[in-house]
Amino acid sequence: MIVRWGLDCVRAVCDEAGVGWPPLLVASPRWELPIEPVRRWSEVPSVRIEEAAAQAERGVIAVGGGSAIDLGKAVSAAADVALVSVPTTYAGAEWTTYYGVRDPGRKLRGGGGGAQPRGIVYEPELTFDLPRETTVGTAMNALAHCAEALYVDGHNEEADAHALTGARLIAEWLPRVVEAPHDREARTELLRGACHGGAALGGSGLALAHAMAQAVGGRYGLPHGTLNGICLPPALRWNEQWAPDAVRRFREAVGRNVEELAALGGATRLSDLGVPEDDLPELAEAAAGRPGNRANPRPATPAEIEALLRAAF
Repeated sequence: MIVRWGLDCVRAVCDEAGVGWPPLLVASPRWELPIEPVRRWSEVPSVRIEEAAAQAERGVIAVGGGSAIDLGKAVSAAADVALVSVPTTYAGAEWTTYYGVRDPGRKLRGGGGGAQPRGIVYEPELTFDLPRETTVGTAMNALAHCAEALYVDGHNEEADAHALTGARLIAEWLPRVVEAPHDREARTELLRGACHGGAALGGSGLALAHAMAQAVGGRYGLPHGTLNGICLPPALRWNEQWAPDAVRRFREAVGRNVEELAALGGATRLSDLGVPEDDLPELAEAAAGRPGNRANPRPATPAEIEALLRAAF
């Protein structure tokens, strides 16, 4: 993956990544960028992915959070072209080849793999005006990437190094960003932590906490990052039985209570988000079948996941 810092690097990264000019741009109207695209899409519904792909023969640039970058990945996969991402949150979607496609209500309506992410440009100033909930939620998503990279099936030394570095940076700088959202150093270091978390994810994979968050978020259209902040603590306690050394190393790198970091964003319980308690058994069944659970050190049964969801309710 080609990684550079600063918007002035976008054209050079595109050249190096094989994205021709002018590219197709996937970005919301709020972003003013030094890019003259062949066409700009602010939303690409799943039924129009092929239409967008037909205009992406030179490649794709995606600017935004996880949803925008997932749309860019869907177009990249459909058109079989390279993708350069400019993330504006800490979600980490820029590091993976798989994606989900959501409707305007944020409910999951499809997904797949085969995207060709070749380059990333990080610009801290694009994160300055992120709402507190989004800042904390997407940072907790990045922190979950770090945790799960340490014990997921396929974990390895290179991904472990990224995971531990990312966990330290996120835990240190997230509280400072919450206190001073326009502090450039704090935003830069938090974004650097998320970058390491993304690299850990790209080199390993997802586990139980993400499976739980995806099952809940995909059904109700709730923020994925906030759900990871809620689901990670019980998943960590569960995995201490099966991967005690990995969880210990993660906790030592973080150096504080994970729940305290999640609470910086507000919601800390599924009930805070309006998840119906009666739906927990069905959500547990859905989470049990997700790839993240199957890649956990010991996959959890639906009944075991239901107990974890109730602990987070």
